[in-house]
Amino acid sequence: MSEELRSAESAHATVPMHSAEPARKGTTLIQMTDVGKTYGAVRALKGINLRVNAGEVTCVLGDNGAGKSTLIKIMAGLHDHNEGTMLVNGQEAHFASPREALAEGIATVYQDLAVVGLMEVWRNFFLGSEVTHGKFPFAGLRIKEMKDIADTELRKMGVVVKDIDQPIGTLSGGQRQCVAIARAVYFGAKVLILDEPTAALGVKQSGVVLKYTAAARDAGLGVVFITHNPHHAYMVGDHFVILKLGQAVLDKKRDDVALDELTRQMAGGDELAELSHELKELGGMTSAIRTIEAGARRR
Repeated sequence: MSEELRSAESAHATVPMHSAEPARKGTTLIQMTDVGKTYGAVRALKGINLRVNAGEVTCVLGDNGAGKSTLIKIMAGLHDHNEGTMLVNGQEAHFASPREALAEGIATVYQDLAVVGLMEVWRNFFLGSEVTHGKFPFAGLRIKEMKDIADTELRKMGVVVKDIDQPIGTLSGGQRQCVAIARAVYFGAKVLILDEPTAALGVKQSGVVLKYTAAARDAGLGVVFITHNPHHAYMVGDHFVILKLGQAVLDKKRDDVALDELTRQMAGGDELAELSHELKELGGMTSAIRTIEAGARRR
């Protein structure tokens, strides 16, 4: 091959992306101030103040309909907020698409993973970002390079698969989540949003995902961990926010909140205590009625 052809091929080759230099721990990557979102007359979020810092896990908890999905969709570029401000890397941001968010280093791993079950692990690792050589439409895949990179990056995260060529569908749910996390880290994510990553998993596989969530934090990423499980959140979290009807009802650092309080707030907090009191009163009334009825029957 002539030198000119080599140069032309090199110019059109896709260069593998590598993880960006992680931000210093504690650096604010996303800052939301009084962020709100309405859909017509429906208010999904109101007055949200949230910081996502490098090297920390921010846990966002809440029941279905609390506003968790809307919050992450704003950060991920699927929806735009219409109240308040959101700063990303110090600059005000209004993302028009997930691609714009990804360009700023915000990667999202959704509960229903975007993987092709019959494709190999390494193919899914590079899905949509394949490493090629040559010029389109005759570009070829640099298969060995992609296999080596995928295997190396997975091992860096502590993810060991039997065979990088095995279909990803043969992995457990927890392992598939971990492949998605390792992929996001490799492709330069600064912020990693995990949408209910343990919701459909058993205890053992949930533990695997929590382990790699902590590994992503230790790699310097700012992790946003969306969950309804306070026990899972407390295992990895540095900062906890509980949403209810689109508003934050709890916003505390780990040192300022115990698991018991987190669990109580998730279970309903003061409302649950009030309900318990009402039920006790009802129980007392029922007991009194039974006593009166018993007395009437004796007469």
